[in-house]
Amino acid sequence: MPNIGPLELAIVFVIVLLIFGPKRLPGLGRQLGTGMREFKDSITGSGKNDRDDDDEDYRDDRAKVESALGRPEGEKAPLADEPAREHTPR
Repeated sequence: MPNIGPLELAIVFVIVLLIFGPKRLPGLGRQLGTGMREFKDSITGSGKNDRDDDDEDYRDDRAKVESALGRPEGEKAPLADEPAREHTPR
C-alpha cells in the first residue's frame, strides 16, 4: 500500500475545500469525527451509553442501601465524634 505524503494530503484538502466550501468544512470534520468515534465504540463494545447504565445502577443500589439504613435518600452519614486513632498491628 503506497504511503500518502504531505503533498498528496494538501491536494486532497484543496479538492475537498473546493467541493464543500469553507463554511461546510468544520461541520464535515465534526461529522467525520463523530462517525469514527461511534464506529470505534461499536467495535470495542464500550461507549457513553454503557457508562450511563452503570451510573443508574449505582444510584439504584445506593437508594436501596440508604432506605435499608433508615436514612432519607441524599442525606449523608453522620461523622464520628472523636478523631480517628492510629492503629498499630501487634
